[in-house]
Amino acid sequence: MTKEMIAEIEKKLTEERDRLLQDMSKAITGLHQIQDKEELADFTDQSSIESDRHFQLRMKERDRNLLLKIESTLEKIKEGTFGICEECGKPIGDKRILARPVVSLCIDCKTEQERNERYS
Repeated sequence: MTKEMIAEIEKKLTEERDRLLQDMSKAITGLHQIQDKEELADFTDQSSIESDRHFQLRMKERDRNLLLKIESTLEKIKEGTFGICEECGKPIGDKRILARPVVSLCIDCKTEQERNERYS
């Protein structure tokens, strides 16, 4: 992978990180607004509000996990270990990295991990 490709990936990941942080900040504000509405709502509305809150929290948990992967990937870029499989130490294929820059395993190790998870 060329230095230019890595620089472009780093730029995209930084932009995605900033967007996620901004979205998380908005979500926290939104949850506070939901709490204010909930105090005035009847039982049916409270149930609907609770369902919405649960959905938002699930989505934010997903975003938080992605944020952690982005931070880890940006750190690997700084350290010069970006694109190296954490399991076997071999290079991760360029196509795989371009499809999902936050991957940490080569396709063989990821396949093995998924196989083990299925049988666990």
